[in-house]
Amino acid sequence: MPKRISLARKAKKMGNLNKALIIHGWTYSLEKYKKIAEVLILKGLQTDILKVPGLTEKIDKPWNLDDYIDWLKNRIDKEKGKVVLIGHSNGGRIAGAYASLYPQKLAYLVLIDSAGISHDEFHVKLRLLFFTTLAKIGKKIGSSAILKNLLYKLTGESDYNNATADMKKTMTNLVKSDLSFSLNKINTPTLIIWGELDKVTPLSDGKIMHKFIKNSKLYIVKGAKHAPHFTHTEEVAEIISRSILAQGYSL
Repeated sequence: MPKRISLARKAKKMGNLNKALIIHGWTYSLEKYKKIAEVLILKGLQTDILKVPGLTEKIDKPWNLDDYIDWLKNRIDKEKGKVVLIGHSNGGRIAGAYASLYPQKLAYLVLIDSAGISHDEFHVKLRLLFFTTLAKIGKKIGSSAILKNLLYKLTGESDYNNATADMKKTMTNLVKSDLSFSLNKINTPTLIIWGELDKVTPLSDGKIMHKFIKNSKLYIVKGAKHAPHFTHTEEVAEIISRSILAQGYSL
Protein backbone atom coordinates (compact mmCIF):
# COMPACT_ATOMS: atom_id res chain seq x y z
CA MET A 1 0.00 0.00 0.00
CA PRO A 2 1.46 3.41 -0.96
CA LYS A 3 2.31 5.78 1.84
CA ARG A 4 0.09 8.77 2.47
CA ILE A 5 1.65 11.81 0.82
CA SER A 6 1.26 15.29 2.29
CA LEU A 7 2.92 18.52 1.18
CA ALA A 8 0.97 20.63 3.64
CA ARG A 9 4.10 22.17 5.18
CA LYS A 10 4.78 23.81 1.83
CA ALA A 11 1.29 25.30 1.62
CA LYS A 12 0.17 28.71 2.83
CA LYS A 13 -2.24 28.67 5.72
CA MET A 14 -5.61 28.96 3.97
CA GLY A 15 -7.11 26.08 5.88
CA ASN A 16 -7.88 22.44 5.38
CA LEU A 17 -10.19 21.12 2.70
CA ASN A 18 -12.99 18.93 3.95
CA LYS A 19 -13.78 16.95 0.85
CA ALA A 20 -13.51 16.30 -2.87
CA LEU A 21 -16.64 15.33 -4.78
CA ILE A 22 -16.35 13.32 -8.01
CA ILE A 23 -19.08 13.55 -10.66
CA HIS A 24 -18.67 10.50 -12.85
CA GLY A 25 -19.25 10.32 -16.59
CA TRP A 26 -21.85 8.34 -18.54
CA THR A 27 -21.74 5.02 -16.70
CA TYR A 28 -24.08 2.85 -14.68
CA SER A 29 -21.40 1.72 -12.23
CA LEU A 30 -19.08 3.54 -9.83
CA GLU A 31 -16.58 0.69 -9.78
CA LYS A 32 -13.89 2.18 -12.04
CA TYR A 33 -13.99 5.49 -10.17
CA LYS A 34 -13.17 3.90 -6.83
CA LYS A 35 -9.46 3.64 -7.65
CA ILE A 36 -8.90 7.38 -8.13
CA ALA A 37 -10.97 8.09 -5.02
CA GLU A 38 -8.87 5.67 -2.95
CA VAL A 39 -5.59 7.20 -4.15
CA LEU A 40 -6.79 10.73 -3.41
CA ILE A 41 -7.78 9.61 0.10
CA LEU A 42 -4.29 8.18 0.60
CA LYS A 43 -2.91 11.58 -0.37
CA GLY A 44 -4.96 13.18 2.39
CA LEU A 45 -8.09 14.35 0.56
CA GLN A 46 -11.40 12.90 1.73
CA THR A 47 -13.20 11.93 -1.46
CA ASP A 48 -16.76 10.92 -2.30
CA ILE A 49 -18.13 9.72 -5.64
CA LEU A 50 -21.56 11.18 -6.24
CA LYS A 51 -24.38 9.06 -7.62
CA VAL A 52 -25.58 10.87 -10.71
CA PRO A 53 -29.36 10.85 -11.27
CA GLY A 54 -30.39 8.77 -14.25
CA LEU A 55 -27.16 6.79 -14.23
CA THR A 56 -26.21 5.50 -10.79
CA GLU A 57 -29.40 6.84 -9.24
CA LYS A 58 -32.96 6.67 -10.60
CA ILE A 59 -34.98 9.48 -12.15
CA ASP A 60 -38.67 9.46 -13.06
CA LYS A 61 -38.57 11.96 -15.94
CA PRO A 62 -36.06 13.30 -18.49
CA TRP A 63 -33.59 15.84 -17.09
CA ASN A 64 -31.77 18.76 -18.68
CA LEU A 65 -28.58 20.54 -17.66
CA ASP A 66 -30.45 22.96 -15.37
CA ASP A 67 -31.88 20.00 -13.46
CA TYR A 68 -28.38 18.64 -12.90
CA ILE A 69 -27.12 22.04 -11.78
CA ASP A 70 -29.94 22.25 -9.20
CA TRP A 71 -29.21 18.70 -8.03
CA LEU A 72 -25.52 19.50 -7.58
CA LYS A 73 -26.24 22.77 -5.79
CA ASN A 74 -28.48 21.01 -3.29
CA ARG A 75 -25.79 18.39 -2.70
CA ILE A 76 -22.90 20.81 -2.25
CA ASP A 77 -24.95 23.12 -0.02
CA LYS A 78 -24.98 20.28 2.52
CA GLU A 79 -21.19 20.48 2.93
CA LYS A 80 -19.89 22.62 5.80
CA GLY A 81 -16.89 24.06 4.00
CA LYS A 82 -15.60 24.55 0.49
CA VAL A 83 -15.07 21.50 -1.68
CA VAL A 84 -12.94 20.37 -4.58
CA LEU A 85 -15.26 19.47 -7.45
CA ILE A 86 -13.97 16.87 -9.92
CA GLY A 87 -15.94 16.15 -13.09
CA HIS A 88 -15.17 13.60 -15.79
CA SER A 89 -16.67 13.71 -19.29
CA ASN A 90 -20.39 14.48 -18.89
CA GLY A 91 -19.68 14.99 -15.18
CA GLY A 92 -17.31 17.76 -16.25
CA ARG A 93 -20.11 19.38 -18.21
CA ILE A 94 -22.24 19.44 -15.05
CA ALA A 95 -19.35 20.62 -12.86
CA GLY A 96 -18.39 23.42 -15.23
CA ALA A 97 -21.96 24.65 -15.57
CA TYR A 98 -22.36 24.67 -11.76
CA ALA A 99 -19.05 26.51 -11.27
CA SER A 100 -20.09 29.24 -13.70
CA LEU A 101 -23.13 30.01 -11.52
CA TYR A 102 -22.24 29.07 -7.93
CA PRO A 103 -18.53 29.48 -7.16
CA GLN A 104 -19.05 30.30 -3.47
CA LYS A 105 -18.70 26.73 -2.19
CA LEU A 106 -15.84 25.72 -4.49
CA ALA A 107 -12.19 25.78 -3.50
CA TYR A 108 -10.98 24.15 -6.70
CA LEU A 109 -12.44 22.77 -9.92
CA VAL A 110 -10.98 19.79 -11.77
CA LEU A 111 -12.22 18.96 -15.27
CA ILE A 112 -11.09 15.61 -16.70
CA ASP A 113 -11.69 15.15 -20.45
CA SER A 114 -14.83 17.21 -19.97
CA ALA A 115 -17.77 17.29 -22.33
CA GLY A 116 -19.50 20.56 -23.15
CA ILE A 117 -17.80 22.09 -26.19
CA SER A 118 -20.03 22.34 -29.25
CA HIS A 119 -18.53 21.44 -32.62
CA ASP A 120 -19.43 22.72 -36.07
CA GLU A 121 -17.83 19.90 -38.03
CA PHE A 122 -20.22 18.18 -40.42
CA HIS A 123 -19.64 14.68 -39.06
CA VAL A 124 -20.41 15.84 -35.52
CA LYS A 125 -23.65 17.46 -36.64
CA LEU A 126 -24.55 14.33 -38.58
CA ARG A 127 -23.88 12.20 -35.50
CA LEU A 128 -26.12 14.45 -33.40
CA LEU A 129 -28.85 14.23 -36.05
CA PHE A 130 -28.76 10.43 -35.82
CA PHE A 131 -28.65 10.69 -32.06
CA THR A 132 -31.74 12.89 -31.75
CA THR A 133 -33.88 10.89 -34.21
CA LEU A 134 -33.04 7.35 -33.14
CA ALA A 135 -35.98 7.02 -30.78
CA LYS A 136 -38.45 7.83 -33.55
CA ILE A 137 -36.72 5.48 -35.98
CA GLY A 138 -36.49 2.82 -33.31
CA LYS A 139 -40.27 2.75 -32.89
CA LYS A 140 -40.75 2.06 -36.60
CA ILE A 141 -38.22 -0.77 -36.68
CA GLY A 142 -38.87 -2.11 -33.21
CA SER A 143 -39.38 -5.63 -34.51
CA SER A 144 -35.85 -5.73 -35.95
CA ALA A 145 -33.31 -5.84 -33.13
CA ILE A 146 -30.43 -6.30 -35.58
CA LEU A 147 -31.33 -3.18 -37.58
CA LYS A 148 -31.91 -1.14 -34.42
CA ASN A 149 -28.52 -2.11 -32.97
CA LEU A 150 -26.87 -1.23 -36.27
CA LEU A 151 -28.38 2.26 -36.16
CA TYR A 152 -27.20 2.74 -32.58
CA LYS A 153 -23.72 1.65 -33.60
CA LEU A 154 -23.72 4.17 -36.45
CA THR A 155 -24.14 6.99 -33.94
CA GLY A 156 -21.03 5.98 -32.04
CA GLU A 157 -23.05 6.07 -28.82
CA SER A 158 -23.26 2.53 -27.43
CA ASP A 159 -24.58 3.90 -24.14
CA TYR A 160 -27.70 5.08 -25.91
CA ASN A 161 -28.64 1.48 -26.67
CA ASN A 162 -28.69 0.62 -22.96
CA ALA A 163 -30.48 3.76 -21.78
CA THR A 164 -34.05 3.97 -20.56
CA ALA A 165 -36.52 6.16 -22.47
CA ASP A 166 -36.07 8.95 -19.93
CA MET A 167 -32.29 8.75 -20.19
CA LYS A 168 -32.36 8.75 -23.98
CA LYS A 169 -34.16 12.08 -23.83
CA THR A 170 -31.82 13.24 -21.06
CA MET A 171 -28.79 12.32 -23.13
CA THR A 172 -30.17 14.28 -26.07
CA ASN A 173 -30.77 17.30 -23.82
CA LEU A 174 -27.21 17.19 -22.49
CA VAL A 175 -25.54 16.71 -25.86
CA LYS A 176 -27.27 19.90 -27.04
CA SER A 177 -25.85 21.87 -24.08
CA ASP A 178 -22.91 24.10 -25.00
CA LEU A 179 -20.62 25.38 -22.24
CA SER A 180 -18.60 27.60 -24.57
CA PHE A 181 -20.42 30.77 -23.53
CA SER A 182 -20.13 29.98 -19.81
CA LEU A 183 -16.42 29.24 -19.59
CA ASN A 184 -15.38 32.87 -19.07
CA LYS A 185 -17.77 33.04 -16.11
CA ILE A 186 -15.82 30.40 -14.17
CA ASN A 187 -13.70 32.18 -11.56
CA THR A 188 -12.78 29.16 -9.45
CA PRO A 189 -9.13 28.08 -9.80
CA THR A 190 -9.34 25.24 -12.30
CA LEU A 191 -7.20 22.26 -13.27
CA ILE A 192 -7.95 20.80 -16.70
CA ILE A 193 -6.65 17.24 -17.17
CA TRP A 194 -6.80 15.65 -20.61
CA GLY A 195 -5.80 12.37 -22.21
CA GLU A 196 -3.45 13.01 -25.10
CA LEU A 197 -5.19 10.44 -27.31
CA ASP A 198 -8.80 11.16 -26.38
CA LYS A 199 -11.11 10.62 -29.38
CA VAL A 200 -14.38 11.12 -27.47
CA THR A 201 -13.71 14.68 -26.33
CA PRO A 202 -10.61 15.74 -28.28
CA LEU A 203 -7.66 17.53 -26.73
CA SER A 204 -8.66 20.64 -28.71
CA ASP A 205 -11.67 20.90 -26.36
CA GLY A 206 -9.36 20.99 -23.36
CA LYS A 207 -7.32 23.75 -24.98
CA ILE A 208 -10.47 25.79 -25.59
CA MET A 209 -11.46 25.42 -21.94
CA HIS A 210 -7.97 26.42 -20.83
CA LYS A 211 -8.10 29.50 -23.07
CA PHE A 212 -11.39 30.82 -21.72
CA ILE A 213 -11.38 29.73 -18.05
CA LYS A 214 -9.52 32.34 -16.05
CA ASN A 215 -6.88 31.04 -13.64
CA SER A 216 -6.83 27.57 -15.23
CA LYS A 217 -4.00 25.14 -15.91
CA LEU A 218 -3.96 22.40 -18.54
CA TYR A 219 -2.22 19.09 -17.83
CA ILE A 220 -1.94 16.58 -20.70
CA VAL A 221 -1.55 12.91 -19.78
CA LYS A 222 0.72 11.28 -22.35
CA GLY A 223 -0.59 8.07 -23.87
CA ALA A 224 -3.98 8.35 -22.13
CA LYS A 225 -7.37 8.31 -23.82
CA HIS A 226 -10.76 9.52 -22.53
CA ALA A 227 -10.32 8.36 -18.93
CA PRO A 228 -6.74 9.07 -17.76
CA HIS A 229 -7.79 8.62 -14.13
CA PHE A 230 -8.49 4.95 -14.94
CA THR A 231 -5.23 4.20 -16.77
CA HIS A 232 -2.85 6.73 -15.17
CA THR A 233 -4.42 6.94 -11.72
CA GLU A 234 -1.34 7.81 -9.67
CA GLU A 235 -0.23 10.51 -12.12
CA VAL A 236 -3.67 12.13 -12.17
CA ALA A 237 -4.06 11.97 -8.37
CA GLU A 238 -0.60 13.47 -7.89
CA ILE A 239 -1.25 16.45 -10.16
CA ILE A 240 -4.61 17.06 -8.44
CA SER A 241 -3.11 17.00 -4.94
CA ARG A 242 -0.13 19.16 -5.90
CA SER A 243 -2.36 21.68 -7.66
CA ILE A 244 -4.58 21.99 -4.60
CA LEU A 245 -1.58 22.57 -2.36
CA ALA A 246 -0.28 25.19 -4.77
CA GLN A 247 -3.48 27.14 -4.07
CA GLY A 248 -2.46 27.32 -0.41
CA TYR A 249 -4.66 24.61 1.06
CA SER A 250 -3.41 21.73 3.17
CA LEU A 251 -4.65 18.18 2.85
